[in-house]
Amino acid sequence: MIPTDPDFEALLVHLKESRGFDFTGYKRSSLMRRVDRRMAQAGITGYQDYLDHLELHPDEFSALFNTILINVTGFFRDPDTWDYLRAEILPPVLAARPADAPIRVWSAGCASGEEAYTLAIVLAEALGIEAFRERVKIYATDVDEEQLTEARQATYPAQALAALPAGLVAKYFEPANGRFSFRKDLRRSVIFGRNDLVQDAPISRIDLLACRNTLMYFNAETQTRILSRFHFALADGGILLLGKAEMLLSHGSIFTPVDLKRRVFRRVPRALPQGAVFAGALPPQATPLSGLDQLRAEAFAASPVAQLAITSDGLVALANQRLEDLFGVSARDLGRPFRDLDLSYRPVELRRYVEQAQAERRTLRVSDVEYLRAGEVIHLEIQVSPLTAADGSLLGVDLVFTDVTAARRLQADLEQTHQQLEAAYEELQSTNEELETTNEELQSTVEELETTNEELQSTNEELETMNEELQSTNEELQTINDQLRISTDQLDDANTFLETVLAGLRAGVVVVDHDLRIRVWNRCAEDLWGLRSPEAVGQHFLNLDIGLPFDRLRPLLRGVLGDPGEAAEVDVQAVNRRGRTITVRVAATPLAASNAGRKDNGAIIVMESDTLRDIATNQV
Repeated sequence: MIPTDPDFEALLVHLKESRGFDFTGYKRSSLMRRVDRRMAQAGITGYQDYLDHLELHPDEFSALFNTILINVTGFFRDPDTWDYLRAEILPPVLAARPADAPIRVWSAGCASGEEAYTLAIVLAEALGIEAFRERVKIYATDVDEEQLTEARQATYPAQALAALPAGLVAKYFEPANGRFSFRKDLRRSVIFGRNDLVQDAPISRIDLLACRNTLMYFNAETQTRILSRFHFALADGGILLLGKAEMLLSHGSIFTPVDLKRRVFRRVPRALPQGAVFAGALPPQATPLSGLDQLRAEAFAASPVAQLAITSDGLVALANQRLEDLFGVSARDLGRPFRDLDLSYRPVELRRYVEQAQAERRTLRVSDVEYLRAGEVIHLEIQVSPLTAADGSLLGVDLVFTDVTAARRLQADLEQTHQQLEAAYEELQSTNEELETTNEELQSTVEELETTNEELQSTNEELETMNEELQSTNEELQTINDQLRISTDQLDDANTFLETVLAGLRAGVVVVDHDLRIRVWNRCAEDLWGLRSPEAVGQHFLNLDIGLPFDRLRPLLRGVLGDPGEAAEVDVQAVNRRGRTITVRVAATPLAASNAGRKDNGAIIVMESDTLRDIATNQV
């Protein structure tokens, strides 16, 4: 077991209180690994420092959640399981239901929706398109809002549909802008919504529940709580479909395996309490009820427990006969402020409990209250419940005083009986010790086997989690690689275009940096001075062995590269590569840097000989 880090636990509490995400039920090993990864990306080493970072940068929450919530899914993932579901599970499930009965399906932890749409395809194939539209509702839930938004769009790239046969792709998807969109008429049967399996109430009356490779991220206690909710969600005989790393070995009382290899389970009905009756089994009401107001008043007055109702303004509204017998509060006190009654502070201070129940809108219990009445001590348990209307507004507060004196006496008698039994147990103890020793040896062997099995199960889930993390990382790297390839192509195109422009100019063009180091030397400059580009680039311009009079160019270049730099030109006599004397017009223009404030600006130097100008003039 990984030791608990107080700073890490404080971080989880902060996430729960500030954002409503409860990660405290997740396995610490995988959860800490994912949080550590995000911290490394943010350049933070300590959990306390990262908590401070979250408080200062609210946008970091989104990046953290995207890192923690591993969303690896796909259409028909683990095809053998889907084939078994289609051939062995769905036919008897559908045959057992009336022809027009609705079919309710829940995809829990649906991520970007591939699993939900896979369920839709399987059911549409089993029922037919028309029956599917009329009967099926698929509820797809997740805690990741970004993934739910993507799932609602129902559009996927071609590579996401690679696992589907071409016939199913053509039947259930429509091309749209280079992607594939799930059919709109079937899309209406898939309902997406946010649901936290740890905190939120489950969807009810479900016939088929798919929650694949989700439970493995939770610890054993949280898994038990979630499975209990799944049991409540499923109808009698409902099917639970789990991921290949999830076994349910210790939950045989609520789910029985249908096919353990493929992780298919069936809900085990819970036995009803003896004498329980369903509301639907009651005979229909033959005639409308009358005199209900009087009946309610008499029932309230005759209640065996003392009861007092207070309005939202703190006035006494109702008091029954038992309350009058205990505390002397009768019909004469109706309409009086509750705080004026002795009952408001004796036998216990009730006013603060009433105010707390009104403020927090929840029921409070006050136990172990002793009340002296006619020389007899009465033990009470008081329940303070807020009364609200259908619209949520506060109507008042209901106080119920339950006499638990008899129960206390029975408890005392029971303890005395236990003491008497202890003596008898001691006599039997010596006989049982020998049998207990044998039982403990057997139990120890069983526990060792269970521990080994749980360790293997945990290791399997860890490996599956790491596999999904690696797959998620691989997908991220593939996306980055695609972006880099596009950027490289764009840069190559820009360089080719620049070389074409420079080669097409009829003047020698040289680009130098602030230190007069040559960065660009075009083809016309090669023809003019006989120096190739690889020989010139990187050299100091004024140190070149060409026929330019650099002593006349130094002042011009100094002015262009100064602050502020201004364009300038000058005509000079020079000797070209053929040894002929020519007149060259040298024009220099400052080269402004793209980043404001940089001081390493260079210059563009254009060298045009009189021969080139004459050729250009004749062409014009």
